[in-house]
Amino acid sequence: MRLLYGTGNPGKIEAMRRALLDLGIEIVAPAEVGVRHPAVDETGRDPLENARLKAHAYYRVARMPVFSCDSGLYIEGLDDSRQPGVHVRNVDGRYLDDEEMIRYYSGIARQCGGRCVARYKNAICLLLDEDTIYEHEGDDISGERFIITSTPHQSRRPGFPLDSLSIHIGSGEYYLDRAALRVTTTYEGFRKFFRRVLTAMDPPTPISPSNALP
Repeated sequence: MRLLYGTGNPGKIEAMRRALLDLGIEIVAPAEVGVRHPAVDETGRDPLENARLKAHAYYRVARMPVFSCDSGLYIEGLDDSRQPGVHVRNVDGRYLDDEEMIRYYSGIARQCGGRCVARYKNAICLLLDEDTIYEHEGDDISGERFIITSTPHQSRRPGFPLDSLSIHIGSGEYYLDRAALRVTTTYEGFRKFFRRVLTAMDPPTPISPSNALP
């Protein structure tokens, strides 16, 4: 199966390629099929709404099977008004680059005494065609609880700036030093999702195209 990953983040594309390689799924980037990134007004209230908006936008441009994912970051103990949620990179109306994100979230950790506990909640929307749409959100495709520290790792992973601040709770190691575990824990839920779609065994519930495509 050949799928367009509707995202402008090359790091996410490569990570998903590795995660799904043995399932026989070929992940292609927009640039590889001559698709320009559409303007997407990510105004969803949660990760699933934003994943849906992105997938639909890319499908309208590419007219080929496409999926998009979205995440929300939730920090324990932080006031609701300050929760990043689906606006992880957007702070006070400004889009943060990787280094700005590291500075901003390390600052939040300092305000919490040097570290805080957080979790990503993820969602996915897959459009095979206009009549076959699958979407899913839940704990099985969301990340585990982890620590955000005020002391950044010296290394960087382009497209994943918070990996430089993320520490595995059980081992106390930075996720940048536990790359294999990151792929296993973060992407196993996505692998199960695609397996169900590919084998048509207990698949996620299809969404009616009449109310799925805006």
